[in-house]
Amino acid sequence: MRALADRTPRYGYRRIQALLEREGTPMSHGRTHRLWRLAGLQVPRKRPRRRVKVHRPRPNLPTDIGQVWAYDVVHDACANGQKLKCLTVIDAFSRECLAIEVEGSIRSTKVIEVLTKLVCIHGAPKMLRSDNGPEFVSGAIQEWLHEEGIQTAYIAPGKPWQNGSNESFNGRFREECLNREWFQNRREAKVITEAYRCHYNHVRPHSSLGYLPPFEFKKLHASSHRPMALF
Repeated sequence: MRALADRTPRYGYRRIQALLEREGTPMSHGRTHRLWRLAGLQVPRKRPRRRVKVHRPRPNLPTDIGQVWAYDVVHDACANGQKLKCLTVIDAFSRECLAIEVEGSIRSTKVIEVLTKLVCIHGAPKMLRSDNGPEFVSGAIQEWLHEEGIQTAYIAPGKPWQNGSNESFNGRFREECLNREWFQNRREAKVITEAYRCHYNHVRPHSSLGYLPPFEFKKLHASSHRPMALF
């Protein structure tokens, strides 16, 4: 448990429990929590912000893999002063991170290049969800989406919760990767962020997926929805 906590210091005891079960050491929630506290492995809690509870339905909720992709840009910087812009693309249903593209600047041509590559690998989604950033509303992007038959779902200004799945990933990405690393240069940032993407997809337990990593959830969902052969 200590070794896992050293490798992933931002994981709580429930995610550590999921990793232990995967390694062949099953434990109940109560026992895991008791040992976690005895070992002094509490994760520092962030100071909660005051929020007003209101009903906020999220539009265009996906019901299957590949229906809705969401993308956004995360900003950071290197130790040598180079600026970083990270284009993150996720599947809103499986929570799989499809890409983290790290560059100094990201224009519409780079967005089209990344999306074209992902469409060749995974197939085209029915809809792309994003904010109204200049990278996502340009004429070139609109033309490419029209040619590919992909609908757009731009969120309303000032309402990031409408793109909640991508906002959630960006928060985890910053907390577990960007805030922990001090990149010497942009090349190192690309290597480390890609390693984090693979860890997120294949290892990291996701609470909304029953503490399965996105890749395992994707395989389980595909097998449970496989059509029966007709003879």
